[in-house]
Amino acid sequence: MTTVAYAVRDSATMFRRDLRHSLRFPMMTISGIAVPVILLLLFVGVFGHALGAALAAQSASGKYVDYLLPGILVMTAGFAAEATAINVCNDMNEGIIPRFRTMAISRASVLTGQVAGSTVRTMISAVLVIGVALLLGFRSSAGPTAWIAVAGVFAMLTVALTWLTVAFGLLAKTPAGANSLALIPAFLPFISSAFIPTRAMSGEGVRWFAANQPFTPVIDTLRGLLTGTATGHSAVLAVAWCAGLALAGYLWARALYNRTRRS
Repeated sequence: MTTVAYAVRDSATMFRRDLRHSLRFPMMTISGIAVPVILLLLFVGVFGHALGAALAAQSASGKYVDYLLPGILVMTAGFAAEATAINVCNDMNEGIIPRFRTMAISRASVLTGQVAGSTVRTMISAVLVIGVALLLGFRSSAGPTAWIAVAGVFAMLTVALTWLTVAFGLLAKTPAGANSLALIPAFLPFISSAFIPTRAMSGEGVRWFAANQPFTPVIDTLRGLLTGTATGHSAVLAVAWCAGLALAGYLWARALYNRTRRS
């Protein structure tokens, strides 16, 4: 077998290990789904009328749930990645990672398996969130090609955030610390176009940050694909941000993994 074949085989083994952990300890996965669903219910059921009226004033058409869902999907990826940071930190503290280092396996496979498992869980979580949105009245004009593009953009974002939170898990000394670091990408979408257009925000500084932070072009791209409107330059920015974050997270995680020694 070639080196690449060994790496793929070892990554598949670590992927199966990650899935078994998910089945054995399902609460982390459940909480990653529950929080976005609660936010969806809260903003549609409690704030939906008021925010929908504000959207109408901003010349935005459609139901509020149609506007909201892309932002909730992005937050779903963020909260799911939070669980990955905690899992990685637990592995480091429990000593299994140093043991893996002494075994004849691909070093990258330990991290790659975590990322693959998290990506599968997050994609399933997104399907469940969309199902809840449909019950709340969400309707999409997207065709099959647009839905495939939605899945592709969401998968890219998931991989990017997962690699970033893997680095957080390797960096933190405790699971609580890993959780705190992972809250940054989980809650950053609150200051974006997730809930209202950035032009409707008060304060020039807030509007500038919301318009130029990484999640806004991803949300705008998903919204355009789901509603059948033009995505403009947001699609290019979304792909660029996802690729950049994924590369930065991967390189950072590899560097931390290669140098970290814990007892």
